[in-house]
Amino acid sequence: MNRVPRGRRPRTPAVIPGAVPAFGLTLVWVGLLVLLPLAALAARPWEDGPAWILHALANRRTLAALRLSFGTALVAAAVCTLLGLLLAWVLERVRPPGWRVLDALVDLPFALPTAVAGITLTTLYAPNGWLGAPLAHLGIHVAYTPVGIMIALVFVGLPFVVRTVLPVLRDLPHELEEAASTLGAKRGQIARRVLLPALLPALATGFGLAFARGVGEYGSVIFIAGNRPLVSEIAPLLIVIRLQEFDYAGAAAIGLVMLLTAALCLLAVTVLRRRLPAMRGVAR
Repeated sequence: MNRVPRGRRPRTPAVIPGAVPAFGLTLVWVGLLVLLPLAALAARPWEDGPAWILHALANRRTLAALRLSFGTALVAAAVCTLLGLLLAWVLERVRPPGWRVLDALVDLPFALPTAVAGITLTTLYAPNGWLGAPLAHLGIHVAYTPVGIMIALVFVGLPFVVRTVLPVLRDLPHELEEAASTLGAKRGQIARRVLLPALLPALATGFGLAFARGVGEYGSVIFIAGNRPLVSEIAPLLIVIRLQEFDYAGAAAIGLVMLLTAALCLLAVTVLRRRLPAMRGVAR
């Protein structure tokens, strides 16, 4: 019997015919459609020198737009994490009447054009809208403010958390909770010591995806934001404005900041998933 050298995995025959051409096609796709555009975006701002990048990013209007995009995306991702966990729990463990319809509606932001979502949210939360009018009567203004931006980002980010947490929650056996209850654990202890450690990797992944989506969101935000400079102007809109002004280097500099932030966010989520104990078993 042939022994496999230590540190090497036994080579298994390819399951899919034509695996080598498929691998080559994958490399071409990644190179032409992912790496090449990203490299062009990263290289464009440096053509005019580092001083121009600092000048483009140190602009007061640019800093306000970046701060608004990242701040609202961070808050919206946190809200999505809490609401997504609650919604996933209801869909999997409570299952009220009509839960299948509710489960299908969770994916609606994936299929709905973002511009349609933006117009709908603006109609609802405008000062004369169904929800905006009573809120405005209470002194709460949603449309054309950062609050409206955060609501739009929660709308598009919530499905990422639900679809990440729901499969993990579905695979958790009920016997774990029953055994903990039999041993005398209270509900809070079961949630904190049994359920939460298993759900933390999925929650971290959902948070990262919702944050990355929120930073670059444009269509659903553009209408409800109001686009007032230094108040409710988001970074993606500022990129469009810079392009209309033929300031390609300035637009690329803002895009580079957003690209690096999204990459760091995904890297942090990957590192966090590997460090969390419950995820190690899944990763292996």
